[in-house]
Amino acid sequence: MTEQQENRLRGLMGLCVRARQAVFGEDGCLKTIRAGNCGVLLLDAGASQATQEKYHGACQHAGVELVRLPEGLLHEATGKPGVAMAVLKGGLATQIRQLLSSPADSTGVRKMKYTNSPNHSGGASVE
Repeated sequence: MTEQQENRLRGLMGLCVRARQAVFGEDGCLKTIRAGNCGVLLLDAGASQATQEKYHGACQHAGVELVRLPEGLLHEATGKPGVAMAVLKGGLATQIRQLLSSPADSTGVRKMKYTNSPNHSGGASVE
């Protein structure tokens, strides 16, 4: 991922927070995933192994895309503590998935794709 792409990702993550399209906290993220309202889950690389496995299993079961971010990026971009951010289905989640559609590179961003279901739930959109 280039520096320009990383800056765009930071901007989209901040916009998700301002548009109330982001859910934080373990309970909130897992509830959003299980309810089928999560468009993409962003997970900090600094999360413990147990936490990573918990989110991995939930995302795999629900067919939600899980993206591992470089350590600290989530907090830097959103100003929120925690290791996970669930982005609600909608235009912002779609833009984040499209931005991260390239394979992992030197920044450590890794994408694990489970399904590619169409998004029909609306939400905020930025063009």
